[in-house]
Amino acid sequence: MNTHVDCWIGVVQDGNRRVVRLAGHLSDAHVPDLLRVCSDGRAVYLDVTDLVSADAVGIDSLRRLRDSGATVVGAHGIIQLKLDLPSG
Repeated sequence: MNTHVDCWIGVVQDGNRRVVRLAGHLSDAHVPDLLRVCSDGRAVYLDVTDLVSADAVGIDSLRRLRDSGATVVGAHGIIQLKLDLPSG
């Protein structure tokens, strides 16, 4: 059986920190939900270990979250390369 997960966004509160786990394929359709769960003012820890791919809008949203203070961990391969490229 082949199950396709577009994008899964899991959220766990860990004290004053919000842990947000992403899995699957992050696209522009999922960015509003991602930004919503990251917007309550608590420190955000983004675990992208299980993120397989992200389109340009998804990568941009991860960069913006990181630049606004979120900690992004678990990026590998093409995701890490895209995050490291200068935006613009």
